[in-house]
Amino acid sequence: MSDAKDDIDTMTKKEIDSRALTTCAVAPDGKTVSLGFTDASGQPVAVRLPLEQASALAMTLPALIEQALRRQFRDDSLRFTFPLGSWAVEQSPDPGTNIVTLRTPDGFGVCFTMQRQQQSALGEAFSCDCDCVRRSPFPTH
Repeated sequence: MSDAKDDIDTMTKKEIDSRALTTCAVAPDGKTVSLGFTDASGQPVAVRLPLEQASALAMTLPALIEQALRRQFRDDSLRFTFPLGSWAVEQSPDPGTNIVTLRTPDGFGVCFTMQRQQQSALGEAFSCDCDCVRRSPFPTH
């Protein structure tokens, strides 16, 4: 992975230093999301993203936050975690998978599709009483 700052410096045409996230909204047609900020001079600015780009951003941010945390504290063992408030398992339209939703107490949630064998492996990992690190036997992207 290249240094994010180098990528930003070579690709950015206009840089905004955010001081506060002020608003988050979804367009009436559901095709875009808008993130409002206050910039360094106190002026309101907004970024509108098509749903596909917002989704890509959501997938990218956790790794960037973890990388920033590790650099800031010079500790590669750090993880950016959230407290679990609730979870739900429901059948997906595909009979071979379920949808697993994990939510924080304040409502932030992430949904995953899980194959039956992944569910079994995860259940076994949780039922193990050892202090070892347990990793998925399934490839990740």
